[in-house]
Amino acid sequence: MRTEDVLAAIATGLWRWDNASGTVTLDSEAARLLGLPPEHVVLPEVAVRSRFHPVDWNEINGIVNLAVAEGTLAEARLRIMDEDGRVLRTVRSRSKPVENRAPDGRVDYELIGTIQEIAEPQPGTTAVHTPITGDWRRSREAFLLDAGRALAEARSTAEVLRVAASLSMPGFSPDGLAVFGLAGDRLSIIGHHGHGPGAEGPFAQMRLDTDYPAAEVVRTGRAIYLPSPEDYKRRFPATWPLARHFGRISWAYLPLIVAGRTMGAWMAAFEHPVSFSPDERSVLTTVARMLAQALQRAGVAESERELTTGLQRSMMPQLGPEIPGMTLAARYVPTGGGLQVGGDWYDMIPLPSGRFALVIGDVQGHDVRAAGLMGQLRIAVRAYASEGHRPDAVLSRASRFLAGLCSTQDTADSASYDDADFHSPRFATCLYVECDPATGTLEVARAGHPDPVVRMTDGTVLMRSTAGGLPLGIVPDTDYPTTRFTLEPGETMMLCTDGLIETGGHDLDTGWARLRAVLETETPDDGTLDGGTLDGGGMAAGHLEKLADLLVQAVHGPSSHHTTGPLADRREDDIAVVLLCREGAGCGCGTVEAHPARPSRRTLLTVAQAEPARIAGARQQIRELLHDWADSEQVDSAVLMVSEMVTNVLVHTDGDAVLVADAVGEPGSRRLRVEVADSSDELPHKRHPGEMASSGRGVLLMEMLADAWGVDPRGEGKCIWFELREQSKPDRAPTAAPDAAPGVVPAPPVGEPAANADRERPPLNDRP
Repeated sequence: MRTEDVLAAIATGLWRWDNASGTVTLDSEAARLLGLPPEHVVLPEVAVRSRFHPVDWNEINGIVNLAVAEGTLAEARLRIMDEDGRVLRTVRSRSKPVENRAPDGRVDYELIGTIQEIAEPQPGTTAVHTPITGDWRRSREAFLLDAGRALAEARSTAEVLRVAASLSMPGFSPDGLAVFGLAGDRLSIIGHHGHGPGAEGPFAQMRLDTDYPAAEVVRTGRAIYLPSPEDYKRRFPATWPLARHFGRISWAYLPLIVAGRTMGAWMAAFEHPVSFSPDERSVLTTVARMLAQALQRAGVAESERELTTGLQRSMMPQLGPEIPGMTLAARYVPTGGGLQVGGDWYDMIPLPSGRFALVIGDVQGHDVRAAGLMGQLRIAVRAYASEGHRPDAVLSRASRFLAGLCSTQDTADSASYDDADFHSPRFATCLYVECDPATGTLEVARAGHPDPVVRMTDGTVLMRSTAGGLPLGIVPDTDYPTTRFTLEPGETMMLCTDGLIETGGHDLDTGWARLRAVLETETPDDGTLDGGTLDGGGMAAGHLEKLADLLVQAVHGPSSHHTTGPLADRREDDIAVVLLCREGAGCGCGTVEAHPARPSRRTLLTVAQAEPARIAGARQQIRELLHDWADSEQVDSAVLMVSEMVTNVLVHTDGDAVLVADAVGEPGSRRLRVEVADSSDELPHKRHPGEMASSGRGVLLMEMLADAWGVDPRGEGKCIWFELREQSKPDRAPTAAPDAAPGVVPAPPVGEPAANADRERPPLNDRP
């Protein structure tokens, strides 16, 4: 009996589909099943294609491609249509793709297989109809969309593995998962789910030539499906004892392929029998491809994060060794986008003199070149400082170094880079502070950087106005003047880059207001902070670290999105901040005095002859010093008198004006004393200007606005001073200064002349 007769007896036909010639060969039974005359025939592809349901035909290509990739049979259920579009019957096709290579190197496939009719249930029977394009197919598509979205959002290998473990496949969810990674000639388990701790031990560092399904999948690039334990034991007897005790029934091992390269294998194990139909294999193959791409993306992202984190850590210094009498804290936050690298940096440099230097800077840009320039500039500044140069000399040399470095790189880069921004000139801002821990003296040189901020013992925050020059690298030979002031015991100084100020859409004014609120409100006078203890009214030992965290949280924390500024909120700048606290009463960083002195605020400012614009800074210093003064009119009076006194020094002498302002006492009863010293021996005197005169009213202003004022001759020059007593009401009676110095007379009430003023005060050379 011929084979054709046997197949015809069981309603099975033979066909051969030649993709290269576009023809299909059918035997008589296959032709009958397709609704054609029952005879051996060779038909063009289009004639046979017209007999299939359009939906089923669209799936044939995917099934065949899957079979070609896996080297398995292509199985499909197809509905046969007549000329009128009615369904004649349903057939099952089982074919083997055979590769045919043409002489020109082109690869085509030929399908050789069978077609068999499937008995469909008749109306009224209880047999279950198996849909071809029903709910299972729709649920599969929905599952793949959800899986693709979840895997695309995973940002790390751990997240990818968690997503893979949570996938619930339609109708055949695996109970155990494992992802194998390839490293050289060995496999290792990257992650697994559904197995106990330590279950990966026997499979760690497995050689590729091991008789194990995952190893064979990686070697061949083809999936392996094991529907039963018998199939596993027959194909892989050597490793079957390792898999047996897990209690699984079916296994699927699929290659993880990205861009034609096999990077590992994925195992899906089932506690129930799975036949791995073409639809099921298609789902598993699609998930494996998405999983491979997600793992590739996560690996690249983790490598970039590790690279940038290591780069920044290698460039950010440690703040040791400890400094007697002072405490340091620092934070660095990279920009949120791209490679998360930038040009901000800070440093603490021990100096040969026993002092130390604090440096903070910002190189233009947020790219790899900015980070590279930052590292080179930081090393140069440290080298210049370690040689013992003064702050102005350190910045002058650093500016020359950066200008020469950018010029050299620009010449080299122009030959190898087309990006104009990469070989464009770069500049950097920098603030250099030389600190004497014994006295608290600070010498500051500034190159286009934000001024330092000082928080006093009572929580008042002042921006210390300092002389400065151009940013580094713009002009090679630039002078940087030095400003000196003292950090009193209990005070804290903050140095920061512009990212801390402007992030969140803020400008300089609104950004400083946001930071001022954090600095002024974070006072540990309510008990214990961070597990530290209070001693004698001081702060907890961990207060400085907590304050650094609060400053960063105010800019990048959740609450920062509710305090955005007037500009666009891009959040694209990195942040560096350094806090320096001189231990004393009210700082919480060291031993606190048993009997702290009365609260005091003190500021000092020098206005040089060549810098009259700093008079505005002097006025701002007084306003910040008296920000919580009870009487706003007194604040205006103090600002007016300070402006008058400093201006007179610049106009009528050849020296600089040194301003010292000190507010002492409890809120509501404080005393403000302001002194302006100069090098001239000429004393002011009272004048009587006419109505049209443009000068000569300085002494009159002092008499009308100050509670007390006077002139103290000194060894070289003199000091003019005034005092104001805080009062809640503008109307106040004149009071004499306690322990007034000789020649000091209380100011009379407004509108009353001073009795014997010319006799009781030294002659004054009144100034406008």
